[in-house]
Amino acid sequence: MTAFATIRSPREILFGPGQRHVLAAVARKLGRRALIVTDTRLSSDGTFLALMDELRAADLELQVEDSTLPDVPVASAIAAAEAQRGFAPELVIGIGGGSCLDMAKCVALLLTHGGRPQDYFGEFLVPGPVLPLIAVPTTAGTGSEVTPVAVLSDSERTLKVGISSPHLIPVAAICDPELTMTCPRGLTAIAGADALTHAIEAFTAIRRTPTPLLAQERVFVGKNLTSDHFALRAIALLSEGLEKACTDGTDATARGKVMLGATLAGLAFGVAGTAAAHAIQYPIGALTHTAHGTGVACLMPYVMAWNAPAIGPELAEIARAMGLSQAEQVIPAIAALFQRIGIPATLRDLGLAEDRLDWVAEQSLGIARLMQNNPRPITPADMRALLRAAYAGDLAFARSPA
Repeated sequence: MTAFATIRSPREILFGPGQRHVLAAVARKLGRRALIVTDTRLSSDGTFLALMDELRAADLELQVEDSTLPDVPVASAIAAAEAQRGFAPELVIGIGGGSCLDMAKCVALLLTHGGRPQDYFGEFLVPGPVLPLIAVPTTAGTGSEVTPVAVLSDSERTLKVGISSPHLIPVAAICDPELTMTCPRGLTAIAGADALTHAIEAFTAIRRTPTPLLAQERVFVGKNLTSDHFALRAIALLSEGLEKACTDGTDATARGKVMLGATLAGLAFGVAGTAAAHAIQYPIGALTHTAHGTGVACLMPYVMAWNAPAIGPELAEIARAMGLSQAEQVIPAIAALFQRIGIPATLRDLGLAEDRLDWVAEQSLGIARLMQNNPRPITPADMRALLRAAYAGDLAFARSPA
């Protein structure tokens, strides 16, 4: 065991049914002029409007910015920040799914430091603290409520891009599983599968040699003692609750397990990082226009199969967390769970054209920050083989030793 650990997290994480009602009390400690970032669907929802009434009753002055779009186009974040600059908010509250929370992070950044999102693409490029952020997720998947990442889509690039900085971590995360009770089955499945891939990739990421400056030089340092703790618990909760939450959205226990699992997975990958499945999804998502969670979940069993020779001890621990008797059962069990909740089993099913596999391989290998996190190196030939296997549905393609 390498005795190295780091945690980056909100100052407060408040989890549980009904915890949304603490929002006004938390917000009052941070300021009186609150910018609410959400989307048009939520801005007219009764539960959202009730929260706004609670904030106003606490003497907060509110401005609602409900222009969030899926995958947060860069231009939309710029427009929102400019539209709200005159309001001069003292804090920003993101309410909604992962895109709403990422939009809130980006708007808080631009209102504080100016410029364009492109100025901050990459790691450690945010020069200092941003406006205080409160994150209130209404889906259970991205973990954005606790992570140092905002992901956007840039029309000047083919792939999604990210801003990664500890300054983007919300001051407070309020995680109320009651807010997910009306989440449709399909979105519950996609978001929950995304969370499970976060936990698996964090737990099986490369373990770097610790140095005193490791966490100052990298936002994502690889697996470590605390990320492992959060990731394993997330895997256990999501494997217990995800299918039930999809089949019976009214099951409060299952909804709670999935939301807590997603948040813990966010705490895990927020320091450990993700790896090859996420790298490969970026070009695949650009080509197929499928949801991020769908793509990473489709890829995860094949990436695990490739990594299996290098992650034997981790697979044994995942087996125990999932209640399985053998490490060899883990990958088939993950693949079967994803199929039962409606995740496509192959890249062909995802809609990827076979003649684009080589392009996807090239683009994936170019996402160095994620590929460097993978526990087993992947050469160009290896990547092409992995993608062909994922296209054909061959989970037995990578039996050779590391």
